[in-house]
Amino acid sequence: MKNLLVINGPNLNLLGDREPAYYGVATLEAINCGLAQRAAQAGAALATYQSNVEGDLVNRIQQAQRENVDFIIINPAAFTHSSVAIRDALAAAEIPFIEVHLSNVFRREPFRRHSYFSDRAVGVLSGLGAIGYELALEYALRPSTEG
Repeated sequence: MKNLLVINGPNLNLLGDREPAYYGVATLEAINCGLAQRAAQAGAALATYQSNVEGDLVNRIQQAQRENVDFIIINPAAFTHSSVAIRDALAAAEIPFIEVHLSNVFRREPFRRHSYFSDRAVGVLSGLGAIGYELALEYALRPSTEG
């Protein structure tokens, strides 16, 4: 059984209300519910976590290593552009991950085009809305997540 974790960063708890032109109308609860249903259908364990606090996200990644999580799907949100601490936690945990962004960061402000995570990620999904999470999950559920 695969052990998967979805991590969401700051302000994603506001999905559904916050800037729907960028982030869509799906709530984080609805996204997580859909992911959990699909994971259960595939016989995988899936945990979800959201925090607005950088240190809490670091702690959750470290916990994931102790829990033998096989794969992480992470939307670091605003921390994408600023958090060396989260990057270091992911590097230390050595758990493969996909970076997900609801909006197309390359069609937005220039500062959003830099990610501290992309070069370490298995892949990056950007601009596909909530479907990006679903695609990341399908990849993580594959028998072999190598290529």
